[in-house]
Amino acid sequence: MTTEEMQKKIEKVFSERFGGKGNIYASAGRINLIGEHTDYNGGFVFPGAIDKVIMAEVRPNGLDIVRVFSIDIDQYCEFGLNEEDAPKESWARYIFGICREIQKRGGDVKGFDAVFAGNVPLGAGLSSSAALESCFAFALNDLYNGNNIDKFELARIGQSTEHNYCGVNCGIMDQFASVFGRKGNLMRLDCRSMEFEYFPFSPENYRLVLVDSRVKHELADSPYNKRRESCERVAKRLGIETLRDATMEALNKIKTDITAEDFFRAKFVIEEKERVLAVCDALNAGDYETVGRKMYETHAGLSKDYEVSCEELDFLNDVAKELGVTGSRIMGGGFGGCTINLLPNDLHDKFVKEVTARFNEKYGHEPKIYDVVISDGARLVEESPKE
Repeated sequence: MTTEEMQKKIEKVFSERFGGKGNIYASAGRINLIGEHTDYNGGFVFPGAIDKVIMAEVRPNGLDIVRVFSIDIDQYCEFGLNEEDAPKESWARYIFGICREIQKRGGDVKGFDAVFAGNVPLGAGLSSSAALESCFAFALNDLYNGNNIDKFELARIGQSTEHNYCGVNCGIMDQFASVFGRKGNLMRLDCRSMEFEYFPFSPENYRLVLVDSRVKHELADSPYNKRRESCERVAKRLGIETLRDATMEALNKIKTDITAEDFFRAKFVIEEKERVLAVCDALNAGDYETVGRKMYETHAGLSKDYEVSCEELDFLNDVAKELGVTGSRIMGGGFGGCTINLLPNDLHDKFVKEVTARFNEKYGHEPKIYDVVISDGARLVEESPKE
């Protein structure tokens, strides 16, 4: 469903359910070009908002309750604005959490009616939940708080919603990208200082394509936590707070004091930090070949040193390389999900056809293909006409 079709559908459902019109808001899903597993190590990430969004029509209702309808799952929910009013439905808890987190910070939230839908693919690692949070945080800031809550606080409100109402102990990157996204730009976020900078990304001869393997390997232990612990052990042994300040030279000096596993985990993080900075320089120079080479290096590191890949993702990466794709890597936590691919425009159709056929032949199902364009983040799309 295109964004225009989605807006028409939302307006129709809103009018039928609540009568009249509200303001239309949208916020985007995100990709991360490079900088994986660096956020909790105090390093850099390099996300951008994409042209797939969660969109909502929202209007104050003069009541103390929120009435909201999700088009995508065809469910209605209403809830009050006190802590004990938390809804049972998991999708509604995201919206409730945003309301509560704004209130906890001294912001104003009153009852409202809303209808929302999205075209951010679910389960593909594009952060549809962050898009939902950012859409409603932006809307309630606009409707009730005169846009006085700054953008970083809106991102933190989304992050706190995940922590306190949805049981996910996530970093800030997804909400940050969804709130701060700017068309034609990626963003380098320093996860330690929270400083960020925009970098131009509007290649004339290249495009981004996601290939979703549609597999997710359930693992007995928590691989995410184990890798985090490895990084923390090495940082402690080096006498630093995070691996952000580590060098390969320092790591090599303590190689015999730590396990091989911890060594390779830290090696990946240190090298990934350097790759992100190299990609920034390459984008400023319009050098997409270097960007692509660094993406392949990241995939190799995630597969061999960090060990968060899986057979299907390595297969997709190998096919991309064989077909002449400029850059390809796992995107996200790993063990399934997507690869992100940077490729010349004239290779697009051949790549999509080949990768779909070869993956299907080997694994018995087709991957999903998503073309993505770097776009704007949270925004007011259309104001309702004043009475």
